[in-house]
Amino acid sequence: MRRETFGLSCQRSLSFFILGFFLLWMAAPSFAQSRPKLKIITTLFPLQEFAKAIGGEWVQADLLLPPGADPHNWEPKPSDVAKINRADIFIYCGRDMEPWVTDLLQATQSNNLRVLEVSRGMTLMEAKDHSHGTKPASSHGHGKKFDPHVWLDFSLAMNIVDRIASVISGKDPENTARYRASAEDYKAKLDILDQKYRASLSKCRHRQIILGGHSAFAYLAQRYGLKQIALYGVSPNAEPTPKKLAAVIQAVRNQGVRFIYFERLVNPKLAQVLAKEAGISTLALSDGANLTKAQLKNKTTFLDLMETNLENLRRGLECER
Repeated sequence: MRRETFGLSCQRSLSFFILGFFLLWMAAPSFAQSRPKLKIITTLFPLQEFAKAIGGEWVQADLLLPPGADPHNWEPKPSDVAKINRADIFIYCGRDMEPWVTDLLQATQSNNLRVLEVSRGMTLMEAKDHSHGTKPASSHGHGKKFDPHVWLDFSLAMNIVDRIASVISGKDPENTARYRASAEDYKAKLDILDQKYRASLSKCRHRQIILGGHSAFAYLAQRYGLKQIALYGVSPNAEPTPKKLAAVIQAVRNQGVRFIYFERLVNPKLAQVLAKEAGISTLALSDGANLTKAQLKNKTTFLDLMETNLENLRRGLECER
């Protein structure tokens, strides 16, 4: 009888052990989901999307700018400093895109914060106000201004994805493999988009993007063999001269284009005036830096914005299908 009791006791113990192990195994995913998420703050919408795509459920990536705000001239509030103080990672493009970042970071007091400037070390394009283009130059020169819209060259966007994956992995090295795999998945989407742009824009009647706004599309134009003719420089606050207005109207007439482009987050009035003067229509382009309220509500993605840009470029430049 004692042997039978002992045997039953051992069986019960083993059963309880197996049951306990099974319950722990079943609960493991919930433990992962309940772990504290890395808090990431980004200044620009594409940077937020990249961080979300890489980090997935392991991160909380928030956009600092409110919907519709222009990152060139937006000004942070004390509450924004508090947000960054609570974050693990802060990601921005560069001082030519967000001139207010230096003061913002000086006001932070967090020893835990990792800061990533995604354009640092890249060969940026020198910005020339009221020019028909830009020219390459080393980044962060003395007294020079540079075009910061680097994510519109999708090969540079892939580089940014890698940089974000590295900084996230630095904060959570145990999940590096997961972050790297997610980064590769998103880069594959950017690569497909890049190939689609290259094929779609290879045979177009016109090769000039005439823009009744600021010079946000030089990287895109350079990558696909196009030329940007913009009303003013990289700052949306610039005022075009009458001479520049006349030159753009003349370019429209010389090229025989049927559309002039305006930007979603910039007042389209000047583009509309130019279009009316030249007797043509307007089409929208987005630099992707931020979303409108409607786009946010509709859960528009950066890839969605770029697909819409491509459709409008093909239409405006009269490209073969």
